[in-house]
Amino acid sequence: MKNVSFRNKIIIKLLGAVAVSFFVSFGLTILMVLYVIDPLFKKHEEFGMFELNLSLLFLFSFAIFNFIVIFLILVRKKIAYLKLISDNVNDIANGKLGLTIGIKGKDELTQLVQNINYMSKELENTFEQERRLERTKNELITNISHDLRTPLTSIIGYIDLLKRGQYESNTQLQEYLETTYLKSKRLKYLIDELFEYTRLSGIDVKLNLNEVDLSGLLEQIVGEYIPIFEKEGLIVQKSITEETIPIFIDVEKMVRVYENLFMNAIKYSMKPSELSICLELIGNKAILKVSNKVERPPVSDPNKLFERFFRGDKARKGDQGNGLGLAISKRIVELHHGNIYAEYKEGWMSFIVEHPIK
Repeated sequence: MKNVSFRNKIIIKLLGAVAVSFFVSFGLTILMVLYVIDPLFKKHEEFGMFELNLSLLFLFSFAIFNFIVIFLILVRKKIAYLKLISDNVNDIANGKLGLTIGIKGKDELTQLVQNINYMSKELENTFEQERRLERTKNELITNISHDLRTPLTSIIGYIDLLKRGQYESNTQLQEYLETTYLKSKRLKYLIDELFEYTRLSGIDVKLNLNEVDLSGLLEQIVGEYIPIFEKEGLIVQKSITEETIPIFIDVEKMVRVYENLFMNAIKYSMKPSELSICLELIGNKAILKVSNKVERPPVSDPNKLFERFFRGDKARKGDQGNGLGLAISKRIVELHHGNIYAEYKEGWMSFIVEHPIK
């Protein structure tokens, strides 16, 4: 219907220009007859059919000429604008995505230009997203190959020792088998993390949203982790608001975020020390803050921890961390239109998750 309406408006505009050109041309022709042709014939009564036919041909040509000139005067700006639009559309078709056309006036062509500009921006965003996904894929392949090489090399080495019988006792044999098993589990974990991050980075991710009480959910998760915290020498300082916070989330994915933050705190905290878990409702946001004591800041900019495959100093020393856990958490929070960031202050490393509340 919009296309039909737009077309009809253009046709009406053109018909209006044709009508104006016709009537002005007709009027000028009448004036030419009254003030030029008629006096000329009265003055020269000897004029015959030849002169009459010649006069009619002249008047017809005069009328056509006036019609064309007046029509072009009326539509010349539109024609120039259409030429500009055509040139810019060709540029967009040739790869200049994001190119916009200057808007002039408030007529039907303005509407057309607005639609073209919108299309150009959408195409640019789509292609940029595809390029970003392609870069991400290449980075994943490059970085994960490095992360997979370490456990895979160990597995191959131990299997080779077992294959050649290079062990001194059954005890050493069991040690080799146990190490190979643990390295295999580590390899599977890395592959699973890579698959999950790749899936979450796609453009067609679907969330299974359900309404839950965020306070109750976190109370439950923290309660399950308290024995683990205590075993690791961490004293939990819990401050979770008793106020009901109804929120629509994909419970499975958000639980993964919370558990990842807790495990991250266990892995990198000073031991023994304190672990602070705080949930409060501020305005239209539910804010979760998980803070643990550390010997020193992991990096100059704590938010670099959310970058893919980024590792702090402690992670580099061993086989811990693959640089995807926090990146996955960040992606999950962003899919929920929330925000997650890190900050370091006076020996405390904090991860903050902001949930928008509608």
